[in-house]
Amino acid sequence: MNPTSFSTLNLKPELLNNLESLGYTGMTAIQEKSLPIMLGKQDVIAQAETGSGKTAAFALTLLQHMDTQNLGGKVLPTQALILCPTRELADQVAKEIRVLARALGNIKVLTLCGGVPVRSQVSSLAFGADIVVGTPGRIQDHLKRETLNLKTVNTLVLDEADRMLDMGFQQAIADINQQTPIDKQTLLFSATYSGKVKTIAKKMMQNPKVIKVESLHDSSTISQHFYELPSDKQRLDALKRILLAYAPESSVVFCNTKRDAQDVTDSLIDDGFSALDLTGDLEQRDRDQTLIQFANKSISVLVATDVAARGLDIDNLDLVINYHLAHDPESHIHRIGRTGRAGSKGMACSLFTPNEGHQIALFEDVLKQNIQAEPLPAASDAKPQPAKMQTLQIGGGKKQKLRAGDILGALTSEGGIAGKQVGKINIGDNWSYVAVESSVVNIAKQKMSAGKLKGKTFRIRLLKSLQSE
Repeated sequence: MNPTSFSTLNLKPELLNNLESLGYTGMTAIQEKSLPIMLGKQDVIAQAETGSGKTAAFALTLLQHMDTQNLGGKVLPTQALILCPTRELADQVAKEIRVLARALGNIKVLTLCGGVPVRSQVSSLAFGADIVVGTPGRIQDHLKRETLNLKTVNTLVLDEADRMLDMGFQQAIADINQQTPIDKQTLLFSATYSGKVKTIAKKMMQNPKVIKVESLHDSSTISQHFYELPSDKQRLDALKRILLAYAPESSVVFCNTKRDAQDVTDSLIDDGFSALDLTGDLEQRDRDQTLIQFANKSISVLVATDVAARGLDIDNLDLVINYHLAHDPESHIHRIGRTGRAGSKGMACSLFTPNEGHQIALFEDVLKQNIQAEPLPAASDAKPQPAKMQTLQIGGGKKQKLRAGDILGALTSEGGIAGKQVGKINIGDNWSYVAVESSVVNIAKQKMSAGKLKGKTFRIRLLKSLQSE
């Protein structure tokens, strides 16, 4: 079936023209089901996974409802607030909204998250913002400081509500909601529809329409493998066998506790694997660097907990390994849905012990398949493959007027490396990161250290595994 066109919706002509220029040929399932209802200003609870197109769905809704009369004013009233569980997801959401809003004029989108100085955010808020995207803790902080006013909000979005509640933000969300108008529209998006989600929806929403979209992933895109182990003692050995057998360029290993994630990572590093852990204990700077290294192929294995991995959006993820089974089938589907995207093939491997048979039975009911345990890959003398890329950190970013083209030009100028040996380039406010092939990293570092960018010399540092520094 051909997807339904956005032109069937009562959207502003500017939005429709922009969607066409962006190549949005038709709506995804969640967009087709939710947009007509949300555009009618009804509250909506939508159960949908990362990668389903949900961000565009609520972004188009709030942009359609936006009053553009005050755009470009001296102090902008905040018309929409989006709450996200992590800074990474907030940044992704803000970026997509800016792209979708570019045809509407001077719409200001501001992100308010932890991990960055409050002072700069206060300065930005002095001029207001049409749309605010942030994490509950930092939004609550600004409300207490009275640097943020939500009395003009007409749309409140709770993105990945289940994870925000898992992270302990229930009271913060309730407090923030009290600072918004009663007659606003509330849109709640969640990968799972847990009891916590139902409770907060009942308190915050008015006659919401519940929409559920079936999993985007099935056996045709994700090959699932289940391995039964005699006991927990065999988990580490089983994990290493799988990694050696399939040698994925990038894989995510899910553990159920921070302690297990850290222990697994340490063991993998000791055995020569390129690995980092992603847990809630990481400082924001370390978390940012971990995600950058994993996304640009400088790290092959990311060991994470569910909450810490929320908002993780990595292209071409080869393998997901459930070191521990997810607590419920919906979380399992959400985990493995990070592979096999955009028409590519993916693989998911899950480890379990005999005392987890009841969970397997639940998975069978939801997945609608009979789960048969497979034998583990045979033990091998193979050695872990090093990461394809390595990452250089540059002591300058947007505030120093650095652009990706400046970095690429410096690396590939006379005596440097080939353009095809340069990977992703990330430009932050005061830092930039560039991935280069491991075989030429020393040449690249020397070239960058000896040369200049924008006529200035910047400090160049090779990022290494945080655990091994």
